[in-house]
Amino acid sequence: MDELREDMAGAEATGKPPVLWVVVPCYNEQEVLPTTAGVLAEKLASLRARGMVASASRILLVNDGSKDETWRLARALHDDPASLGLPNAVGMFCAISFAHNEGHQNALFAGLMHALERGCDCAVSLDADLQDDPNAIDEMLRAHAQGAEVVYGVRSSRASDSAFKRDTAEAFYGLMRWLGVEMVSDSADYRLMGRRSLEALSRYGEANLFLRGIVPALGFTSAKVEYVRAPRAAGESKYPLGKMLSFALEGITSFSVRPVRLVLLAGLVFLLVALVMVLYALASLVAGRVVAGWTSLMISVWFVGGVTVTSLGIVGEYVGRIYLESKHRPRYIIAETLD
Repeated sequence: MDELREDMAGAEATGKPPVLWVVVPCYNEQEVLPTTAGVLAEKLASLRARGMVASASRILLVNDGSKDETWRLARALHDDPASLGLPNAVGMFCAISFAHNEGHQNALFAGLMHALERGCDCAVSLDADLQDDPNAIDEMLRAHAQGAEVVYGVRSSRASDSAFKRDTAEAFYGLMRWLGVEMVSDSADYRLMGRRSLEALSRYGEANLFLRGIVPALGFTSAKVEYVRAPRAAGESKYPLGKMLSFALEGITSFSVRPVRLVLLAGLVFLLVALVMVLYALASLVAGRVVAGWTSLMISVWFVGGVTVTSLGIVGEYVGRIYLESKHRPRYIIAETLD
């Protein structure tokens, strides 16, 4: 009862409870989606009952070109949630479906922009696997009511991760900080964004989306809410090692030119080494020692060749990003919308 009074007091302080949209990107989530839908529907009903959100609040499912039954389930949740055992969820769910798989970040962006267009006051994004604790939404809404435009869900601990995943995550955040990218450590894409920050986000037209870097760069007042990350409720992870490495590369090339500057620095270092070798060669010529060593020659050739190819690869990544941006193709095509 005390919690209810506190929630109602917060709603009254802002004049009326906000219209909340919960955005859930989905890719081949047929195994977990019925469970996730039930948990989120119960959470939204609770928030409505306590006056923390308006009755117009919705749950938006974004189907990212799934090849399984995800879209059929999303349609059922929209048309007849009782058929999936959720008779009290009528009118809670809406959905959009991509014509093709475009990636998690594009699906997330599309959902947030759809929520903005439909008049939300704030939007919470979370994955469909229920690893992000929906109960943290309560604290996010309270922080938002107290003035935070962006509220990040932050993991309280990585004890459940393997040593490899924990070490690589720490290395990734450390690398991004060193490259000058502003990120919130131990925070993925579980966050609340208010309408002002969503409007600011809508102005970002780049093809290479890295929302974990873009949202902090918006500069709005922010807060953090800690939660315990749970095991995946069902199904398999959509982020194997290969995709994680690709995602990290996306973040680096989207927000930092320092790797290219390191290539320039490496070139200057090798130029200095070359000048030293010229002096050494001249000194050897004067001293009569003109036979070069085979070992030093082979090491130099392979080392310089490897650095050269790596440098071309780094520059090529940036050129490729420029190529993609220059075409101005749409990030995604929405094939169907269920409001």
